[in-house]
Formats: sequence, structure tokens, C-alpha cells
Amino acid sequence: MSTYDHYTSPPQHPVWSVPATGAARFSWEYGSGRDRLLALYQKGKDKQWDGAKRIDWDLEVDPYDPLGTPDEALSLYGTRHWAKMTEKDKGDLRRHYSSWQFSQFLHGEQGAMVCAARIVESVPDLDAKFYSATQVMDEARHAEIYGRFLHEKIGMLYPINDNLQGLLGDTLRDSRWDMPYLGMQVLIEGLALAAFGMIRDTTDKPLPQQILAYVMQDEARHVAFGRMALRDYYEQLTDAELREREEFVIEGCYLMRDRIRGLEVLEDFGIPRREAEEYTEQSEFLHLFRKLLFSRIVPCVKDIGLWGERLQKAYVDMGVFELGDSNLDLLMTQDEELAERLDRERFAAEEAERVAEVEEAIADGAD
Repeated sequence: MSTYDHYTSPPQHPVWSVPATGAARFSWEYGSGRDRLLALYQKGKDKQWDGAKRIDWDLEVDPYDPLGTPDEALSLYGTRHWAKMTEKDKGDLRRHYSSWQFSQFLHGEQGAMVCAARIVESVPDLDAKFYSATQVMDEARHAEIYGRFLHEKIGMLYPINDNLQGLLGDTLRDSRWDMPYLGMQVLIEGLALAAFGMIRDTTDKPLPQQILAYVMQDEARHVAFGRMALRDYYEQLTDAELREREEFVIEGCYLMRDRIRGLEVLEDFGIPRREAEEYTEQSEFLHLFRKLLFSRIVPCVKDIGLWGERLQKAYVDMGVFELGDSNLDLLMTQDEELAERLDRERFAAEEAERVAEVEEAIADGAD
């Protein structure tokens, strides 16, 4: 069945063409590279995995409660519309919200795959090209997994959010080779990690928990890559060049904070846009998410050397300035450890089941 059969409203065009700008760069230096980046490249090779095998796709998912998150997380909860909804209506709303969230994850991962491929093409250093090539494969796997979850378990997709598409387009159209790093690795991936982490840590459903934990394990490496490459490069830029990057970050952060809210879902349920905007602004869950959204972006931006006065003022205005002192390394380490712990628990349980089956068979034979 075509993906178009699952869209709530089909995309306007089957293919989105973004004009490519900038140069493709070749390096003839094959004998050297930054040790820390080459070590990350080795880790990227060692940590490849197969989404068809590592994830237990036999796990059942209720499409009308796919994530098991509390109803308080829904923007309509507690409103006059919620009071009129039947249990079926509420199930439909959960399904639409989950579909919208995971659809944006899917579209973002395709964007990350294209951006990583653009980095392979445009970055001047071979060590960065090597690592970016492993990231292309990672992002392809993530898009495959989210697409499968939406097709097989929820049966519904939403088109890409206009503002996410706009930020992605701005990132890809820029001719400067560092902008796919900054737009994707720092901003869009930072947004995604916040959303992944919030669902991973609150869902009681094993399949989405597996998917998000394993994807976040990969993303920990991607963030480390972006930090390494940009920190080295931004040390060489003039104040004027740094201000240009900071302006891009400021605009992107306000865009993500104010515009990516799932209004499309409420509109599909007949809520006028202005009213939908009011409900999302009143949502305590959205306020918490916005705070978490910047938990990875702000310390990363500060770490790579973008910390001018105007950027700091913007973060004060957003109420997230203090996050600049967060321990990003600790967050990334926890992401990796959570995935490894989930593997140990899963495979230990499966091994115990196999042992029990063998012992039962032996006992039956003895009888």
C-alpha cells in the first residue's frame, strides 16, 4: 500500500526539490586526520545495527493509544471540547497526535540523511567525510524504522510541518559547508532529541521505547560529531562571521519554539486555528517540552563558540539561558547507556524464555 493512502492530507508535491548550492570538495590527504574524529568514525562503524532485527516488531501496539502517555499531554485536555468527546473520540485524538509526532520524526530523519550526505560532499576534511558517511546510514535506518512504525502500527501519517520544512530548506540552500552541521546537527537534531527523550522516558509501551532508545544512542554520536567539527572551525571565524551563524541560530530557535506545536491535529478535529493556538499556549505539557527542547541545544551552541551578546539575550528572553551550563556529555552518555541497558534486559528475558522452553521439553520427554 502506498504511503499516500495513509496521509491525513497528501503532500502537495510527491518530490520536494531543494536547489543545491556550494561546492563539492575533495581532499587528497589520506594519511592523517583528527584522532578524536577518527575514533568517532570507528565507533560509528562498530555501532551499526539492523532495525529489522534489533527491534521486536512482533510487539503489539494499540493505534488508539500507541504511546501510553497521559491524556494531560494533549492540548485539548480539560477544554470544553474535551468534555464533549466520547472515548472513541479521545482514542482518535491520541492516534492523530502520535501520528503527527512520529511523522515529523520520519520527515526530520530523511532531512538528516540528506544533510549528512551534503556534509560528505561539501566538508573539506576527509576524517569528517568518513564519519558523515556512517551518519548517512544511521539516518537511513532511522527513517526506515519510523516509516515502518507509522505504516504498520499506527496506519496514519501527517505531511511535514511547514516550519520544519522551512528550517530544513534554509539549512540545505545555504552554500556554506558548515550550515548543514549547524541547522541539522545542532538545531533540528536538538529538537528531535528533546522530543525523543520525553516520549522515551514517559511511555509504558515497549515498542516505541525500543525505537526511541536505539535511535537516541546513534544521535549521541551525531551530536558529538557536530560539536567537534564546528568547534574547530568556528575558532577560525571572524566576529562578523560568527554573528551571522548566531542570527541563524536565534531565528531557528524561535521558529522551533513558537511554530512546531501540532496545530494541524487540532485543525483536523475542527478547532479553528486561533483557538488551537490558545490551547497549545495554555498547555503545561508544551511549556515543559519547550524547556526540555533547549536542554541539548543551548549547551551545544555555547560549546561550539556561538555565545555572543545578542544570542545570550535571546536565550534570556526564552527563559533557557541557564541551560548553557548543562552537562551535555552526561546527557549523551545516559542516552547510550539506556539503550545498552534495554538490550541487556531484553535479551536476558529472551534467553530465560528459551531456557524455560528447553527445560519444559526435557521434562515432557522424561514423563
